[in-house]
Amino acid sequence: MLALQAAVVSHPRLGPAATAFASELATKLGCDRVAIGFVEDRFSRVVALSHGVLGDGRTEALRAIGAAMDEAIEQAATVIAPAPPELPPRIVLAHEALVRQEGGTVCTLPIVVQHDLVGAVLLQFRQGGAPDPAVLVEWEHAVALVGPVLHYMRHGERPWRKRLRDRLRRGWTALRSPAGARLRMGLGALLVALAVLLLVPFEYRVGGNARVEGEIQRVMVAPVDGFLKRSLVRPGDAVRAGQVLAELAEQDLQLERNKWASELAQHENAYGAAMARADRAQLVISQAKAEEARAQLALVDEQLGRIRLEAPFDGVVIRGDLSQSLGAPVQRGDVLLTLAPRDRFRVIVEVDERDIGRVRVGQTGRLALSALPWDSLPLAVTRITPMASAVEGRNVFEVEAALSARPDALRPGLRGVAKIAVGREPLAWAWTHRLIDWMRIGLWSWLGH
Repeated sequence: MLALQAAVVSHPRLGPAATAFASELATKLGCDRVAIGFVEDRFSRVVALSHGVLGDGRTEALRAIGAAMDEAIEQAATVIAPAPPELPPRIVLAHEALVRQEGGTVCTLPIVVQHDLVGAVLLQFRQGGAPDPAVLVEWEHAVALVGPVLHYMRHGERPWRKRLRDRLRRGWTALRSPAGARLRMGLGALLVALAVLLLVPFEYRVGGNARVEGEIQRVMVAPVDGFLKRSLVRPGDAVRAGQVLAELAEQDLQLERNKWASELAQHENAYGAAMARADRAQLVISQAKAEEARAQLALVDEQLGRIRLEAPFDGVVIRGDLSQSLGAPVQRGDVLLTLAPRDRFRVIVEVDERDIGRVRVGQTGRLALSALPWDSLPLAVTRITPMASAVEGRNVFEVEAALSARPDALRPGLRGVAKIAVGREPLAWAWTHRLIDWMRIGLWSWLGH
């Protein structure tokens, strides 16, 4: 057996290894011919003959040998012809046909690998009778030891299509067997799940990061250049319409008012003196300068009336802490405070550019806020911004939505995640369409057209 195994493993491919095994076995047993075959497409095909005589063109003889191998494989037992009386009776029609052609004795031993009959070894003796049962057991041991090695070498050299076909065929056989009941149940459940994933539509939602804003945001700016005198509110404070929020210092404006008031008085006096002298030229000049001083005085009075910043509506301060900037200089137009209504909100949803094509005005969804994770709020899309913006390395469109429920804990500036229902699609499509779209773009860009 060691010599037979050494003859096989000394060759890297099936043909030379099987020929070496057949030749070594023929030499050891004194056979006239040893043939090795494997099942292919349900019939045995001879792959090697002892002493390398496979390609001599004797196709009829090879068919007869293959038929004898099929006869032994179908009975899953060693078959000898002429059949000795001490062995169990077997079907030996193909073997007897081979004996009539060649003469002598024919013995076929099946090759078994993991309870599967994969091939056979056929021994031909021109002279001599049936082998002794003890010797026959030794032959079967030799074939059982070396046969699987040849089978795996053949399996590794077969084309992948044939290997796949054999694997599917074995799987189908195992599935139809009585022991495959659990496998059939699992396969049925898998097919049902696959059908659900591919065919049953579910609600498909898109969305992204979201933030809550006031429906109206009013910015309070510095009306004039000056200095901050006092601040009466801070972010988060609720305010009422007309309430004073902050105040600028009025000293500079008061000095400027006094200046223009003094100039107005001077020009009015000059106007009276010119009228008394009947000096028309001086009268016109004094009247024009008085009008200028009067306009400047009115402008300063208007600025003095606006140094107090008052709330335009009931709301809440959402931005601008001036308590740490008292006495700081401000310029006209500087943003000091931002106000928003207390009970009117809108939601801004950042939708990825790959999903914006499915979003429509009127679609509904849900909003989950980080501050209110235990509940989700219903929303409806009211507007879609037509321009994209870059956020964290990706292009997003801002979708504006209105809330139909407003809990007491809702505040402008809260952030969370919003999902908008855009239709019904199978789960398999929802899970894979991003990858498929990415592959399409990649393929298109790679092909260049």
